[in-house]
Parts: sequence; structure tokens; C-alpha cells
Amino acid sequence: MARVLIASDKFKGSLTAEQVGAAVRAGIRRARPDASVAVVPVADGGDGTVAAALAAGFDAVPLTASGPTGEPVLTAYARRDDLAVVEMADVSGLVRLPEGRLRPMTATSRGTGEVMAAAVAAGCRRIVLGIGGSAGTDGGAGLLEALGARLLDADGQPIGDGGAALARVHAIDLTALRERMDGVEVTVACDVDNPLTGPYGAAAVYGPQKGADPAQVAELDAALGQWAQRLAAELGSDRRDAAGAGAAGGVGFAALAVLGATLRPGIELMLELVGFDAQLAGVDLVVTGEGKLDEQTLHGKAPAGVAAAARAAGVPVVAVCGRNTLPADRLRETGFAAAYSLIEIEPDEQRCLSAGAMLLQQLGIRIAHEHLPGGAGVGAVAAKQPRAKKQNNQEATYETAAPKGPGRRASRGH
Repeated sequence: MARVLIASDKFKGSLTAEQVGAAVRAGIRRARPDASVAVVPVADGGDGTVAAALAAGFDAVPLTASGPTGEPVLTAYARRDDLAVVEMADVSGLVRLPEGRLRPMTATSRGTGEVMAAAVAAGCRRIVLGIGGSAGTDGGAGLLEALGARLLDADGQPIGDGGAALARVHAIDLTALRERMDGVEVTVACDVDNPLTGPYGAAAVYGPQKGADPAQVAELDAALGQWAQRLAAELGSDRRDAAGAGAAGGVGFAALAVLGATLRPGIELMLELVGFDAQLAGVDLVVTGEGKLDEQTLHGKAPAGVAAAARAAGVPVVAVCGRNTLPADRLRETGFAAAYSLIEIEPDEQRCLSAGAMLLQQLGIRIAHEHLPGGAGVGAVAAKQPRAKKQNNQEATYETAAPKGPGRRASRGH
């Protein structure tokens, strides 16, 4: 009996990781009713992180916290024993902006800190924090305030929310935060190595994604520099240039400098949490994927992490996606035997988005015939790549890519 393990990320804006897995499984089972097909949703620290933990057996702990503009939002963290998995995207992310209106200067990370504080109050001593998809550039100040920090202006008043407010930081009191977080281990799922400030920093690289124009980018970068300087005076060390400090609008900086956090690649961390290596035993094929396969996929995104783990275990891997722009040689180098895209069988992008589950079932049938033991087999599958057609001189976008500087890994929504 053939055994298949499906470990896909979401197709952003279309299907959740669980829905992708269910659709591919249906197609495989339709072609090979005898196959054993397991679905393990994965994520890389952005949206879908808590869902992946819940699918792996964690318990959901619902609560209400502040959204990126201060309005209450219903969210949850995932818990197993004393370990909590917190997803920034679901509470302080772009998806939580009212009516989708970007707030580059005032969006806050406070709600993420509120979720962390609730987990600590409930007895969690280890926190995994996924920080992809953030809406703001506040240097993690809101998160720290929710954990007990006091950030005051020259008049002794709270500085307020958002990155612009960091320019007003005059005094910092971390006493209550230190008491609350004493003995709590924080690990951050982070896939970028940007510093906090400068041409490759949080404001310059990711600020435009969050609505900042050039003047606002400059203002935010200067405010982040002020924030780093004040914290350095308080802590005795300056972490603004640490790799990953610029992640999530500077939340990486706050986590490193104040919480003593460890930053780890998101997919590597998530695969550990879901026990992926153990689930590879006896598997004949792994199927992974995300909305768009491109060069960014190869730099810490979920499919590349899944492929690396499967390859280490000697298990072949294929990918499914909305669109693939990677040539065959790049796929082979990363360990993929083949890539199957929706746009290959349905050139209408809108239909790919609206009928993705049905189209994924068709791809599942092909995968079963071409890659499972006893299937028809197609020797040229690895070399055959989808035709990435252009519409109106622009590629269909299934993920949003941020610009990156030399030596900087790209990120989607940090």
C-alpha cells in the first residue's frame, strides 16, 4: 500500500493549508483508493501558524486582544502542556486592519503582547512566537508595553501607539515586564535577517508594504533609531544590527533585546512542533506547496523546509502551487521531483482562486499516477514545468513579495 504525506502551507487568499491538503488527498485517493494519505498542515511563522499547531494536537485557547489599531479582536493561541504558540498575524497583522486600511504610523503590536501575557498568566513557561504578517512598524514597543514595560515621554506620559510615537521615548521602565517574564523562554519563528534600521531595515524594506510613503519611511526609520538608542542606554547593549531585528516591524528587535529570545527559521521550528520527522517513517511520497513557488520559496519558506526534511529522510517530494516560476534545475537542486501548478491546467487566474480545491484534486490525480509506486509513471515529469503565462504584462500574484537588499532574505509580509 502506497503511503503519502501531504504537508502544504496555505494558498494565501484562497485556501488554508488544511483545505489544500484535503483537496490533494481527495485527488490521490480518487486515483489510488488503496493509498494511505495523511495531511499535516504546516506554516512558516506567519498566518496559519496556530492552525498548524492545532492540527498537530495542540489545544486552542481563545481570548480577546487589541488589534493593530486598538479595536478588540477575537483570537487564540495554541497550547500543549506549558508551551504556547502565538501568531502575530492573527492579532496584530495586516488581515486585522479595519476595512483593510493601512496604518503605517500608528499600527501597534500591543495585542500580540496581550496574548503572550495571557499565556504566561495561564502557566505557560515556553512561548513560540510567529511574527510574519505584521501590520505595524513599532519596534515591538506595543508588545513590550502589554507585557508590563512603561515607555514614557518627556512629560512622564505614555508615548502612545505606533512607530511614529517611538520618537517621543524619553524614559523606559522594564521592572514589571521582567517580573512577569522571569523564567519564560521565548523562541521567535523568523525567516529574515534584516537589521532594525538603515537601508535594509524594518522601515525601508517592509514599511512600503504597510502603507508608508518615502517621507514616512524616513520618519519611521529615525524613530526606530531613537527607540534603539534609548533601549541601549537602559540595557547596556545595542541590538539594532542583529540579524532579524527588523522582522515584523522591529518586533524581532524587542524580542532579542528585552525578552532574550532565540530566533529560529519558522518552518524548521514548526516542523519540530508537529513531529514531522517521525511522520516521515515509511512514507513513499511527500506533497508540499504554497500559493506561489519562486526564488523566495527557497529561502526559508515552508515548501523548501519540507523538501529538505523529506530529502534528508530519503523520501521524494513534489509540490503543488498556484503558480510556479522556478525552472526545473532550481527545483531539482532544492529536492523537488516535480511541481504542479493550478495555472498550468487553468489559465484563468480568478478561476484558480475560486475553484482551487477542485483543481487541486485534478493535480492530486496526476501526482498519484505519476509518482506513486505502481502508478503509470512519467519519466519526464521532473523536467516538465508549468508555463508561467503573463496577463496584462504582469504575473498573477498568489503571495506578496517584499523587496530585499544584497544578502537579505526576502519576506512576505514582515
